Amino acid sequence: MSCKASGKIWFNGEMVEWENATLHVLSHVVHYGSSVFEGIRCYKNRKGSAVFRLQEHVRRLFDSARIYRMEIPYTEDEISDAIVDTIRENGLEECYIRPVVYRGYGEMGVNPVNCPVEVAIAAWEWGAYLGAEALEVGVDAGVSTWRRMAPDTMPNLAKAGGNYLNSQLAKMEAVRHGYDEAIMLDYHGYVSEGSGENIFLVMDGELYTPPVSSSLLRGITRDSVIKIAGTEGIKVREEPLTRELLYLADEIFFTGTAAEITPVRSVDGVEIGSGRRGPVTKTLQDEFFRIIRAETDDSFGWLTYI
Repeated sequence: MSCKASGKIWFNGEMVEWENATLHVLSHVVHYGSSVFEGIRCYKNRKGSAVFRLQEHVRRLFDSARIYRMEIPYTEDEISDAIVDTIRENGLEECYIRPVVYRGYGEMGVNPVNCPVEVAIAAWEWGAYLGAEALEVGVDAGVSTWRRMAPDTMPNLAKAGGNYLNSQLAKMEAVRHGYDEAIMLDYHGYVSEGSGENIFLVMDGELYTPPVSSSLLRGITRDSVIKIAGTEGIKVREEPLTRELLYLADEIFFTGTAAEITPVRSVDGVEIGSGRRGPVTKTLQDEFFRIIRAETDDSFGWLTYI
């Protein structure tokens, strides 16, 4: 999905033209991957334009920075306000928002502490991450040969730029093999997540999803699905999942800010259920989109109107 220039970027406290939001080639982040970031969506609904779970995304951004000892030179409220200001400045009614915190130009070397911590926020129009039809017909996935990192190698709970080198390898492998997306196993060989999404299995009407201990990012859309499932009377089990359960599941779907709730129609060429979106996936999808489109009460308080 292309990232189209959309006016201005909030860059270290100022709105600058898109092409002027640059960094030095010797910035620490370029050489050592020292960044943390978020992916957030703003949806247009019948009440206006609303950012989905803004506070939770900003909190996770700060948590990721804390893990990597990056002191963000702004408060959570200031970053939240800057996100809203960026959307307004660019006149966007519906968009994807990318706040990123990174180590800038200072000293060269692995030790990052003498490099400044900088912040940028961009927003642009962005459609369905895995394709416009994927929300209904689903995608084809393949189990990757690349595994997620053990917790004593890289902190999976941090949404850090360097972590996504692992995801890139899995994604490129999946595409090369003719799949839309990868499914990754953790360091013990249990199901973890996609290259950039969490994963759920439906078996006998119940939801199964790997626990945080399976080397996955604690997804905000994942949490949203768990909460919606509770209101729909769907039982959720967070437990280690073996690879073969992927082939035996009645339904599988990915969740994420970009992917939203995207069904998986096949894994390693094995058709899942009917090979299309299943009834449990549709129930969760429908309620998710009713909330963000303001077609039902926002009882969880997930929408921040701009």
